[in-house]
Amino acid sequence: MKIRWLPALLILIVVAVTVRLGFWQRDRAHQKEALQAHITQFENAPAEPLSGAPVALKDIEFHRVRARGSFVADKVVYLDNRPYNDQPGFYVVMPFKLADGGYVLVNRGWLPRNIADRTTIAPYVTPAGQIEIEGIARADATRAFELGQGGSAAHQLIRQNLDVSAYAAETGLPLQPFVIQQLSDDGDKLVRDWPAPDTDVERNYGYMLQWWGMAIAALAFGLYAARRAAKKEHAPST
Repeated sequence: MKIRWLPALLILIVVAVTVRLGFWQRDRAHQKEALQAHITQFENAPAEPLSGAPVALKDIEFHRVRARGSFVADKVVYLDNRPYNDQPGFYVVMPFKLADGGYVLVNRGWLPRNIADRTTIAPYVTPAGQIEIEGIARADATRAFELGQGGSAAHQLIRQNLDVSAYAAETGLPLQPFVIQQLSDDGDKLVRDWPAPDTDVERNYGYMLQWWGMAIAALAFGLYAARRAAKKEHAPST
């Protein structure tokens, strides 16, 4: 049987690429599973004390931390479009002045939104003086989808998203490069039923199966085409 090299080469390339992409998705799934294991380990570990010394995000993210200091209530930001149990509301994000120096942003919790007037903020309590809080270090205070940056412009009380470094430049506060997702209750009437971090491992495994399915389909098509070509080659001429 005469082999048609170009079609065969193209099929082999498709098979090789799709198999490799399948393994890449599998590796991504394994990485996310390892990350999830670390998240669980950190969240259940004793809280690490936070001082005024700067801490890199990569060294603290997902760790349970505790901090002593006081809230800076006049620099609060309300993050809009954060629903809880299908009810619209805000996340209350506020700088926390550390007793040892420096500041860190704290996502204090969820507050329901006034349906009639979204600019009306429901009452809540901000503790006065120094207190100790405990929570999980996160890269940000969660992100919501937005078109452009109109909902996150500087100096707005209600925003869509909040970037830590941009807010540090805006306020002049020497902020740590992360946000504490508060767990401890200080009687402020805020909801802290935080959603669990979703690493979305199932999607990677789904993509892995799709790529390997494409590889099998390409190989099957190549064998089928080669078989048909062989039959035509050996068919008796009329």
